[in-house]
Amino acid sequence: MDNSPPPPSALNNFRVLYLVTQLVGITIIILVSSWIGIHLNGLGWTSNPAIQFNWHPLLMSVGMIFLYGNSILIYRGFRYARKKPLKITHASIHGAAFVFTVVALIAVFDSHNLATPRPIPNMYTLHSWVGLSAVLLFSLQYVFGFAAYLFPGVREQLRASYMPVHVFFGVAGFVMAIAASLLGLLEKAIFTIPNYAALPPQAVLINTIGLLFIVYGGLVVFLVTERQYKRHPLPEDVMLLTHSSSTGTS
Repeated sequence: MDNSPPPPSALNNFRVLYLVTQLVGITIIILVSSWIGIHLNGLGWTSNPAIQFNWHPLLMSVGMIFLYGNSILIYRGFRYARKKPLKITHASIHGAAFVFTVVALIAVFDSHNLATPRPIPNMYTLHSWVGLSAVLLFSLQYVFGFAAYLFPGVREQLRASYMPVHVFFGVAGFVMAIAASLLGLLEKAIFTIPNYAALPPQAVLINTIGLLFIVYGGLVVFLVTERQYKRHPLPEDVMLLTHSSSTGTS
């Protein structure tokens, strides 16, 4: 296996694509916020369940899309930082995404259960099934990742053998989150825009957000799977790993 560092040209390409990815992610949050403020009457809580729903697309876009994507990219985006701080940062961003996701789920279930004159059914659409599956996979990834890489006493061989599984299901959960977001946008557009086929401004905005979800997801997956952009261990990481292995076998 080639452990040589990537050539400077590859790192330059990575920096450009990483910057573009961040700009696309920030643009998504701005556009989702604009959509909610202009077309969906802003934000509220249980006193107005219809508006309370609006927290769901906003917080899911921040948590399960933007933060999740950045958590995946943290090792490659900050390749010259030491491994242990990166692990803690990776787990912290995942934790923040989890909090946003929980509040987003509370908002959508409240908006359905408290709707008047009668409650709206839960968990019957493809969007809800794919979305909940993505959240469950994300949560399991967080638990198993924390146990494997931050819990003291786990053997390095076990961590190394689990790494491909962790990476695969991390990317799979992110792709599922992108798919759920696209389904959710389409569902909201069909339910709330009577003349969707005429492409009024709200429809154009929703479709644009959907395309940006695809661009952001594609960039994240490419940056995290392209072998040239892989983070290579720093000398202090190798020394720490060697010391950990010798301690564990002594």
